[in-house]
Amino acid sequence: MFNTLDDLTKYNNMDTAMRSLTVISKGVQELASGAADYSKKSLEQSTEALEKMLAARSLEKAMEIQSDYIKAAYESFIAESNRVSELCADVAKEVYKPFEAYVGKMPALPFAQATS
Repeated sequence: MFNTLDDLTKYNNMDTAMRSLTVISKGVQELASGAADYSKKSLEQSTEALEKMLAARSLEKAMEIQSDYIKAAYESFIAESNRVSELCADVAKEVYKPFEAYVGKMPALPFAQATS
């Protein structure tokens, strides 16, 4: 057990820090890749919708195409937002894992003892 923070720092924590940084790096790469894919897909969908709207024979048909596009874009945005938030939560959990062993060994905070 660690009695002080100095006791904790005597151990080699570099491996633990490197494991966490590796997880962060992989998470950022996955976020960047997902963002690029989402942007490409979004651009393709908007271009397709614009082409359909320009080819529409009536204002009503153009409005229907626009409405369908907006609905699809919104659903796609919500799905991507959920994916990103789940990925961030997973990365946060994985970053914390190497440090779990140390948390139980941390000394009690001085003000926590004063309140009892």
